[in-house]
Amino acid sequence: MLAHLALRDYRNLASLDLTVPAAGLVVVGENGQGKTNLLEAVAYLALLRSFRGARDTDVVRFGAPAFHVRATLTPPARFHTVAVGFERASKRKRASLDGVEQSRLTQALGAVPSVEFSPADVSLVAGGPGERRHYLDVMLALSSPAYLQALQQYRSALLRRNATLRSLQQSGTRAAAAEERVSVWEPALAESGGVVMAARQRFVQEHAEGYADLCTQIGERDLAQLRYQCVSGDQAAAGDQRAQQQALTAALAAQRSQELRRGTTLVGPHRDDLVLQLGERDLRTYGSAGQQRSAAIALRLLELAVLTRAIGHPPILLLDDPFAELDLGRAARVLGLLEAAGAAQVLLAVPREEDIPPAYTRLERRTMRGGVLG
Repeated sequence: MLAHLALRDYRNLASLDLTVPAAGLVVVGENGQGKTNLLEAVAYLALLRSFRGARDTDVVRFGAPAFHVRATLTPPARFHTVAVGFERASKRKRASLDGVEQSRLTQALGAVPSVEFSPADVSLVAGGPGERRHYLDVMLALSSPAYLQALQQYRSALLRRNATLRSLQQSGTRAAAAEERVSVWEPALAESGGVVMAARQRFVQEHAEGYADLCTQIGERDLAQLRYQCVSGDQAAAGDQRAQQQALTAALAAQRSQELRRGTTLVGPHRDDLVLQLGERDLRTYGSAGQQRSAAIALRLLELAVLTRAIGHPPILLLDDPFAELDLGRAARVLGLLEAAGAAQVLLAVPREEDIPPAYTRLERRTMRGGVLG
């Protein structure tokens, strides 16, 4: 899908124009030379943000006023060109599809679909609930416009309700009057939050078995479990949008006085978690490094399958030295699963040529030194 990539002032990549072979490319370079930055720039065209969580202003090359990323695509891509730029001074971000600047950035979300694998993905398992909520939100937003809309509406209502809670906490407004002012934001919060919770629950219901199977194929012997932990929803009616809306409405009313004291919203999908277990053990707390790594890879493989089904073809695979921390057996099994997924185009970054897996030795190779491709 990716035929040509042009970068200007993206991290340490001052100027890069790259023709990408149809099957993909291997970029070889020592750490700190810019090969991960190249993969991040491609992913930026899908996520409209850094997959490493960096602020846009920190992605601009040091001393430069802005960065710009532009891709030329081939079918089955929906667009011929996709471009994103960010100006440091104005903090304005622009996105263009086939040369037309989009009035809303979300119209360009997922325009260059990709899935990224790296050793840093272990944070999906070992990190806090926010990491796993972000994983769910990105995947579901890229595969469902309705989810993206509900998520945006929820975040907007949550922002306003939290601002009201903080203001009332500081003002000393009488309890009855304060609760009335806070409750104004709750119908919108519950309506959109019900959509978000139900969609996340349906995802877990539909893919828990597939996740467990992936973990088994990677090499785990105990049963892997995927569970959605909802602090304010109706567990008995998981996936039911109306039931989750009603449950969240009741939870918001019940917690309102405590939230006024705390100055923040304590219930809702922004507090939920995706729980990963192996046997009866929580992987975040009790999993070994290898078990956490396997679970993270299974989540990425699941993401790959979900996006493939949603867009009708496999997205670009961005592999940032993904087998670095795996033993040979697990690495071979993961490689087999990636091949079975049928990705047509792979961008692989490795520190040494001997780190290239056998399945990708056929790909054209380039070297990266100091942000310059050789």
